[in-house]
Amino acid sequence: MHLLSKIAATLALSASLAGGMTTLAQAQAKTDFKVAWSIYVGWMPWGYASDTGIVKKWADKYGITIEVTQFNDYVESMNQYTAGAFDAVTLTNMDGLSIPAAGGVDTTAVIIGDFSNGNDAVILKDKTSLADIKGQPVNLVEFSVSHYLLARALESAGMSERDVNVVNTSDPDMVGAFQTADVTAMVTWNPMVSEILALPGATNVFDSTKIPGEIIDMMVANTDVLKDNPNFGKALAGIWYDTMAAMTADTPEGAAARTAMGVASGTDQAGFEAQLAATKLFDKPADAVAFTSSPDLATTMDKVRTFLFDKGLLGSGAPSADIIGIELPDGKVLGDSANVKLRFTDEYMAAAAAGSL
Repeated sequence: MHLLSKIAATLALSASLAGGMTTLAQAQAKTDFKVAWSIYVGWMPWGYASDTGIVKKWADKYGITIEVTQFNDYVESMNQYTAGAFDAVTLTNMDGLSIPAAGGVDTTAVIIGDFSNGNDAVILKDKTSLADIKGQPVNLVEFSVSHYLLARALESAGMSERDVNVVNTSDPDMVGAFQTADVTAMVTWNPMVSEILALPGATNVFDSTKIPGEIIDMMVANTDVLKDNPNFGKALAGIWYDTMAAMTADTPEGAAARTAMGVASGTDQAGFEAQLAATKLFDKPADAVAFTSSPDLATTMDKVRTFLFDKGLLGSGAPSADIIGIELPDGKVLGDSANVKLRFTDEYMAAAAAGSL
């Protein structure tokens, strides 16, 4: 399904359920939780944690169960979360605003895991300069962070989207598509970026190192579920930082963890470590708290919401980018404070930093 159609379907489904049984089912104490994730260097720890018993360890600590499910299609994972089938999901700051939040699902960023620092890239075939993108069809997942990266790249070169032709392409199809004659320009993320750059004629002409801190990878949860079940948030934080300690260790066990995550994402230890090198990983909770509480987050989210409003992705007939409220850790709100649907908190990360999980 075309991504815009998926978003429309999600919005319609969310609206139809907003006052019904899904809300009632979610807004209460419970013991069984479902988490969705998809393949990306910054999210591989969730699959590893599930496979190695780290998820069970923290769930057991709080007397709950947590089922972790991998999705091969990133957009589908977000759609399923938005429809109420999952309590938490991995996504980016932009997609959190454009899909669940715009779909009416109050969502809280529990963990800021990293930001892309080279993992997202604009790649040209048989051309070596960003200026060469003018007039070309550009394959990407429409309205995703790739679309945002393209917009920022074009802006940096004095161009706009009118200078190219965007071709919506599903993320599992990227590597194969690049090898066809018709595809000459592409924007995507790792592990596809690494695979494509290994192909003849591929050149990285702009990547997320040029916009540090703007493409943020998060684990978010339904705000009502989190409010009624704070131990779920604590367990998620415990799982994340336990897994961070395992995968970043300079030990044979750490190397084995990175190998396992590499293999699970279709590469090996060296390939996974190369992707990690293009990621600003917040493996220490204090660093994540500092990033989340920085005034730079408000600046970034203002850019993101403006982009989404310009693309018509903040709801049909939205009068301005202010239509959805975005709450920051200090309680300040960007946009409509009476319609807050995306929240950033450092509560759980700070608890991890203080050793009080």
